[in-house]
Amino acid sequence: MTGLATEPKQSTRNGKAVAWSVVAGILLAILWSYEFVDSVIGDNVANTLLGHEAKSTPIVGTGAGLLFAFVSGFAGTFTACNIAMAASVGPMSQAGQGSRTDTLRALIRPLGAFTAGMVTVSAVYGFVGVLLGDSLPQLSTAMVGEMPVRLIQSSVVFGIVGLAFVYLGLAALGVVRDIFADRPTARVVVLGALVGAFLIGRPYPMFVKLFNWAAETGNPLYGAATFALQSLGNIVIVTVLFALLILGTRGRFLTWLAGSPRRMSMVSGTLLLALGVFTVVYWDLRVPSIFGFGWFPEMPYN
Repeated sequence: MTGLATEPKQSTRNGKAVAWSVVAGILLAILWSYEFVDSVIGDNVANTLLGHEAKSTPIVGTGAGLLFAFVSGFAGTFTACNIAMAASVGPMSQAGQGSRTDTLRALIRPLGAFTAGMVTVSAVYGFVGVLLGDSLPQLSTAMVGEMPVRLIQSSVVFGIVGLAFVYLGLAALGVVRDIFADRPTARVVVLGALVGAFLIGRPYPMFVKLFNWAAETGNPLYGAATFALQSLGNIVIVTVLFALLILGTRGRFLTWLAGSPRRMSMVSGTLLLALGVFTVVYWDLRVPSIFGFGWFPEMPYN
C-alpha cells in the first residue's frame, strides 16, 4: 500500500516541477534582453580582455585569430545561446558520482566527457564551415522579408537544441523514457555535443566576425581550431563553478547530490526543462516576432 500511495504523490510533484519549469522558461524568454547580454556584458568583457575594440579591430594573423576565438567565446558565455550551460552542472555531478571518493577523478571524468562531445561538434562544424564558406546561411546577408537568413538558421538550430534539452529534462523527471538512465557519462557527452551545436546557429556578432575570418583563410584546420577554442571559452565559467563545487567541498557535494535520486532528478530535470523551454520560446517565437513572423510580448527595453 505504501508504494501505491507514494506513486500519486511523486507524480504530483513531478507535474508541479514540470509546470514551474515551463513557466520559468517562458518568463526568462520574455524578460531576456539580448542588447544587455550581447553589448553591455559580452562586448565589454571582450574589449577588456583583448585591450581594444573587439568588433571593429581586424583580426591579423593566426595567433590573433586563436586568441580572439577563445576570448569571444568566454565573453559569449553570457549570451542567450549559452545560458543553458548552467543546466550541465547536475548531469556532470551525476557522471562523476561513481568516483566521489577520488575528488580529482570526480572532477576530470565528467568534464572530459562534456568537453569531448562539445569539441567534436564545434571542430567538425568549423572544418566544414570553412569549406562551405558563404554558401552557409550563417554567413549570408540575404533576407526573407525583414528577417535575416542567418537568424532563420539560428531559429531552426536552437529550436532543435531546445527540444533536445526539453526531452532530457522530462526524462530526468521521469515523465518520458530516459535513454541515459544507466549511462550518465553518455548523457554528459550528449549535453556537450548540444552545446557545441550552439555554434551552428549562433548569431553573436563577434562569432560571425570570427567565422568570416576563418572562412577567408580558406584553411579548414584553422576553422576547426578556432571553433573548438570558441567552445572552450564558453565553458570556462561552468568549469570553474563545477571545480569549486567538487574541490571546495572535497567531493561532499557529489555525496549529497547522489544521496537522494529524487534530489538528483529534480535538480537536473528542472534546469534542463526550463532552459530547453527558454531556448525554444526565445528562438522560435520571440526572435521571429521581432521581424513580423507571429506575435510575442514585447518588453519596453527592447
